[in-house]
Amino acid sequence: MKKVITESDIVKLNLSNIKKLYVTDNTIITPLAKDSIKESGISVIIGEDNKVEANAQPNTNTVALGCDHTGLDIKLMLIDILKEKGFKTLDLGTNTKDSCDYPDFAFAVASKVALKEVDFGIIVDATGIPSSITANKVPTVRACTCYNEFSARSAREHNNGNVLVVGAKSLGEETIKSILDVWLSTEFGGDRHQRRLDKITEIEELFLKKRD
Repeated sequence: MKKVITESDIVKLNLSNIKKLYVTDNTIITPLAKDSIKESGISVIIGEDNKVEANAQPNTNTVALGCDHTGLDIKLMLIDILKEKGFKTLDLGTNTKDSCDYPDFAFAVASKVALKEVDFGIIVDATGIPSSITANKVPTVRACTCYNEFSARSAREHNNGNVLVVGAKSLGEETIKSILDVWLSTEFGGDRHQRRLDKITEIEELFLKKRD
């Protein structure tokens, strides 16, 4: 059976910062995919087929953090905690309490996660809802709004969440600290949970392919 490489496949390679595409003699590359390959500078190599691992995890020991003006104090608190635990942190703003737009910072964090430049991301806004909506528009990102320890554990064990989102005005500091502790200590369960994540990826790819 011949494999078809579409423009959406190239988009995923770019988001993962992969610059080599391995194909076989039977691989079909659509015209839009070829144009995207040229624009992206990706090298096409005939050989073993290359599968993009959407759920692969980086290993940089770095966390990207972002917030809007309502989440600044909590973000700074989380940075201090992460540093104490031995993590490197990448602060993507905002850094003042002047009113700002949460999509800018949610997208900045999600992009770093999608490009696998960091291990995971944390976003803080008033409720944790709007930044999660924004971050989940980025392919391969699984942003989870967590509101207690149970939701944090489920987000990691069942959903392999890679962006933690919390609400600075809907949760207290101690609750947020406990959520972070559970997030950091919980591993992805795999097995049936991976099967369900694969179905989410298929939905994501279905709509990306509509552009081809």
